[in-house]
Amino acid sequence: MTASANPTADDSSADPGAGSAVVEISTDGACLGNPGPGGWGAVLRYKGTEKRISGSEPDTTNNKMELTAAIEGLAALTRPSTVIIYTDSTYVRNGIMKWVNGWQANGWKTKDRKPVKNADLWRRLVEEEKRHQVEWRWVKGHAGDHFNEIADELATTAARSVSR
Repeated sequence: MTASANPTADDSSADPGAGSAVVEISTDGACLGNPGPGGWGAVLRYKGTEKRISGSEPDTTNNKMELTAAIEGLAALTRPSTVIIYTDSTYVRNGIMKWVNGWQANGWKTKDRKPVKNADLWRRLVEEEKRHQVEWRWVKGHAGDHFNEIADELATTAARSVSR
């Protein structure tokens, strides 16, 4: 894991109640084979400060790594924040914005009454999201979005680190 600074560290020059500054988080997951060695990366930005975090799993899926990137990005925040998360994963964005409430109401089962895949990670994401005000934005992957490209590089490098 690499870090340059804590993006939500207390700033004595901040207005009292200035929880209005927005933390932006760009996330990505990567998998070398699906399933296979995988990695996740997140770039957190707050008031001109940038923090890069990443991690890996030796045997995982791309969807798990996409979810983990969002979870770890939110978990890295030291206090409740207003957050914009940028993801290139329609699975993560649709899941958190459209599907998760139904899954919860159905006891973590799909409309077809099948267990939700990655329910453990979805539960963690829901818990992390509760601490913050989160806006989810989709970005096209591998299309030149600067911070998405950095998150992708972090995720790919992490996946390669456990690839043997």
